[in-house]
Amino acid sequence: MTEGHPSQACGRKFHPLANIFPLLEGEDFDQLVASVKASSGPREPIVIHDGMILDGRNRARACEAAGVTPFFKPFEGDDPVAYVVDLNLKRRHLNDDQRRMVAAKLANMGRGRPSENPAECGIKVADAARMANVDEPGTERARTVLAKATPEIQTAVERGKLSVSAAAQAAKLKPEKQSQIAAEAEAGRANVVRKVIKQEARAGRERELGGRQLAGPEGKFGVIVEDYEWDHETWSEAGRDRAAENHYPVSRDAHNAAEIVERTKDRFTCAADDCVCFMWATLQHLAIAIDVLRQRGFEYKSSYAWGKDKIGLGYWSREKHEILLIGVKGNIACPAPGTQWDSLVMAPRTEHSAKPECFLEMIEQYFPTLPKIELNRRGPARKGWKPWGLEAEEQPEVQPSAQSAAPTVAICPPAPLDDDLTLPSFLRRDHPDCPWRDPV
Repeated sequence: MTEGHPSQACGRKFHPLANIFPLLEGEDFDQLVASVKASSGPREPIVIHDGMILDGRNRARACEAAGVTPFFKPFEGDDPVAYVVDLNLKRRHLNDDQRRMVAAKLANMGRGRPSENPAECGIKVADAARMANVDEPGTERARTVLAKATPEIQTAVERGKLSVSAAAQAAKLKPEKQSQIAAEAEAGRANVVRKVIKQEARAGRERELGGRQLAGPEGKFGVIVEDYEWDHETWSEAGRDRAAENHYPVSRDAHNAAEIVERTKDRFTCAADDCVCFMWATLQHLAIAIDVLRQRGFEYKSSYAWGKDKIGLGYWSREKHEILLIGVKGNIACPAPGTQWDSLVMAPRTEHSAKPECFLEMIEQYFPTLPKIELNRRGPARKGWKPWGLEAEEQPEVQPSAQSAAPTVAICPPAPLDDDLTLPSFLRRDHPDCPWRDPV
């Protein structure tokens, strides 16, 4: 037994049936001790069955604490289970989850515990739930808590600090996380408990999906980031020096979602069945970008805004921010509560069309195990990402210093050879001329 949860008092062990109910603690127990001391003994006798305390554990503990000699009487009935359950449910103000734990303990009593009397063992879940006046599904969840949760979690439920449903979810986590949840529950921080449980459950789902995708077909990705090559119309020839087409090939069909989807369909053969797409869009192209997402099979969910340190061009407004759309298909879990980034991310502009790396860091935090690809990547790939685009580069190997005898270490696995026909065609470096390139 843990400290604060004795197994006996006044020289008598507690009967297993009595231990179905939690002991009094804290202020409630202190008040009982004071009452016993003032009355020079408990008002009711302590009931003994098979030489153990069947009813009156708290009175026996209070007598021991107050230095008072208790008085005992034998159990005279023929159904100790019904006797204990009836007395304690009437005597105590237990919530539904505490009663579910009582029912679970009743249902968990196998033959031989506490005796071979059928009235005292082999209780069915439905019967245990009925006796405790709770639902059967809740009783089953409570049995899961008894079987898999740490003692701290079980105690938190028995003390009315944690729900059975939350405890059953916590039972799936590592012991150290369960200890954290139990401590937060005991402190009365129910909102923190819910947050921790949801975060851990979401992390488990992400790991499971990442494992399935990495074990699946090569060239399929659960995360796609696309910096689409939008064309920007300018007011005059004088503004063409800052036009996108002077920096990279642009799309001339940027006002027709169906044509964009058709022209770029090769890119999205890389999308796994369960996939999240982060798509960059300018204010000028925002409506059509959302339509492109939908026609590709992604459901629009939300967006982030990149707040820039320098103002740009615009029509109705001078654009100082850019939008990162979020679309989902299949079963992708959104970030857990408490882990989401703010919707507005301030970051400086660098070279033309380059996007801040902090957005990729955010995505990595949300989806650490899913395979990831960045379409229209500029320069070397980030570790753990597959790059694609005219200016994309595989991540270079780290060269050893002249003083170091260590061998060359690859930061990430080398890219597949160009003649690897198992990859989607658009990932191959010998892909035909870029389909969105302007005609000569």
